Amino acid sequence: MANKEVQQKVKSLRLLRVLHRWLGIPLVLFFFVIGITSILLAWKKKAELLPPTLKTKVESKEDWISPSQMVEIAMEKMDSMKQSSLVDRIDIRPDKGIAKVTFQTHFTEVQLDGFSGEVLSIETRHSDWIEKVHDGSIVDFYFGGTETSKLIYSTLTAFGLILMSFSGFYLWYFPKVIRKMKI
Repeated sequence: MANKEVQQKVKSLRLLRVLHRWLGIPLVLFFFVIGITSILLAWKKKAELLPPTLKTKVESKEDWISPSQMVEIAMEKMDSMKQSSLVDRIDIRPDKGIAKVTFQTHFTEVQLDGFSGEVLSIETRHSDWIEKVHDGSIVDFYFGGTETSKLIYSTLTAFGLILMSFSGFYLWYFPKVIRKMKI
């Protein structure tokens, strides 16, 4: 009876090993991309993947210019650089007296003085494209999707990681059980 159980366990272990190998081969690329981009995102400020947040040059901080004026200034700057001027968002930093304007179709950031409207810097936000690679939305970004690629990529890699974890555990655990059953 014990010999039959051992043979069953050995058979299921072999099947699990094949499943683990064939799941692991295609998923290793995705796990590698997620791992590298995770490290880059965790270290984005230290690795200077974000443009540094500047401070206002204005001495008297009376009134801020309106957000619509900020958008207008940033759009004019992008138009003069022959870049798309579709604004994605404005990040207002009252403590520093600046506003960061980012765009929908590229990874440029325009930092504006919140009081004078002066353009303080124009730089690429590397962390934004790294984040899109990390979560799979880079495909939707370049091909105009509606988060379908992101959802498929995230779901498949998450399920893959879960399956690889379970099968990896059993590939480690089953041989110990089989050895005990043989004794």
